Amino acid sequence: MGLQYFSFADLWSPYLLTLMLAIIVLYTFVVGPWRERFGGAEPVGAGRQISFIAGIVLLYLAQGGPLSLMGHLMFTFHMTDMAISYFIVPPMLLYGVPVWLWRAIFSQRGWRPLRFLMNPLFGLFAFNLLFSFYHMPSNHDWIMTHYYVHALYYLALFLTAMISWWHVMSPVPEWSRLTNLRKLGFIFLNGLLLTPACVLIIFAGAPLFAVYNDPQVWVRAMGYCVSGDPAALLSKFEGGPAFFSLLSPLDDQQLGGIIMKLLQEGVNIVALFTVFMQWYKRERAQDDDPTFDHASSGRLNNV
Repeated sequence: MGLQYFSFADLWSPYLLTLMLAIIVLYTFVVGPWRERFGGAEPVGAGRQISFIAGIVLLYLAQGGPLSLMGHLMFTFHMTDMAISYFIVPPMLLYGVPVWLWRAIFSQRGWRPLRFLMNPLFGLFAFNLLFSFYHMPSNHDWIMTHYYVHALYYLALFLTAMISWWHVMSPVPEWSRLTNLRKLGFIFLNGLLLTPACVLIIFAGAPLFAVYNDPQVWVRAMGYCVSGDPAALLSKFEGGPAFFSLLSPLDDQQLGGIIMKLLQEGVNIVALFTVFMQWYKRERAQDDDPTFDHASSGRLNNV
């Protein structure tokens, strides 16, 4: 697939690999032998631990492993990386961190000035606006060819994606700001707001992004993820998509947009089903409990 032209460091990003391994080791100790240091800590099930570790592995592969490099070669892989990083990984990480650890982290006074970030409206709009702004062709090419801006922008996308998914997952029940009905609306609107950017990409009549079509722009972007002189690659290839010779630039762009939208909608369908079933089971449990005060519950849900 053309990856034989790159070194181990180019393909596997050792620094990021070390960081991700450190996070996994720290997590293992915190939910294991160090758990007793946290008030109200309870054992963390294997499912949650697997979810967190798998989420970190996927995030590494999408942002530092071969998939990340391939995202500079074809737009299809670029959009696949983004779908993994911002639609699949956040709910896995949120589920993997136990409630008592979330309480310990965010109960500190230092977080109080940042509470405005947890407003559901911010969670709904911030990621979608950042994502749409990024995929305006001139913005995309400029960010991709400026390393530090690229790194900070991707960090902002990840943090806003985590905030958005926080309102859906409600990892700390008493901090939830949305009822189940509003969560369903939140998920629906989240998918709707991303649609214009995907439609622009899928139905464009010509290639939009110079990173994947102009060899000179492509080689500048590659300079941030390969060692040595990336211009040497131009002696063998015309640009990113030439590594694969599978799709035309326009087909590559359209396939990338389709993959992004399908993965997002697939994850949203799972989220909608999960929230609905949680709502249904809670309502059934309340109906079966003769001591439950439905009038008080209704007043609380309307607050």
